[in-house]
Amino acid sequence: MAILSQHTRKKGIYLLPNLFTTGALFAGYYSIIASVNGRYQSAAVFIFIAALLDGLDGRVARLTNTQSDFGVQYDSLSDLVSFGLAPSLLMFTWALQSLSEIHPVMGKIGWLAAFVYAVSAALRLARFNVQVEVIDKAYFQGLPSPAAAGLVAAFVWVTEDVGLDANSLRFVALFLTVITGLLMVSRFRYYSFKTLPIRERVSFGWVLLLVGIFVLLALDPPKVLFVTALTYAVSGPVLTLLQLRGKRRGRRKKNGRATES
Repeated sequence: MAILSQHTRKKGIYLLPNLFTTGALFAGYYSIIASVNGRYQSAAVFIFIAALLDGLDGRVARLTNTQSDFGVQYDSLSDLVSFGLAPSLLMFTWALQSLSEIHPVMGKIGWLAAFVYAVSAALRLARFNVQVEVIDKAYFQGLPSPAAAGLVAAFVWVTEDVGLDANSLRFVALFLTVITGLLMVSRFRYYSFKTLPIRERVSFGWVLLLVGIFVLLALDPPKVLFVTALTYAVSGPVLTLLQLRGKRRGRRKKNGRATES
């Protein structure tokens, strides 16, 4: 009886991270339904809920030592729905489909832009899966799909929150959709935050910083999330350029020393 109980508990632990993944998938699917029904703020909020659950499933799996190949593949499929299809459909139903009112060709450009975002998310996830064992854990190559989805969702959320008309922003939405998609498949390096000393002791200032972030989120979630997502999206190109400049300086110093000797 004890052996049976232990076996049942073990199976239940393995289900736990996949339940978080299923929750993220549900949130992404609900976001799609909300977009189709014109509830754009709800659609944006549920993309963030999906991102929160997606961030928890891997950590739960590591804490309970229940990582599996099935969980990795299931997580990628969930990410494709929540951070690929849901944001692209949100942008299309919110603003891009109205481009057809200008000209039929512009209408095609609108849904093609949404497709570019969706396929970029799929390519980003596929590249991450095949490179996960060899890439530097401290950095992501290309904008992570949850961050890209967060930027798109926060843009819609903040514009809806301040009462701006989607039709007046359709060209901005077109540009943002395409650029965000291209950032996902770019080679820009983004800090992954996986090397933060979470389990180590930190200074009291870090605690105050976290409290300040929570206070700002409570005061105005859409604006804070949009600024945060936009800052992170821009940080990739900036970080990559700074690193390339540092490497060039290092090469010049080495070449200068070689010529002097």
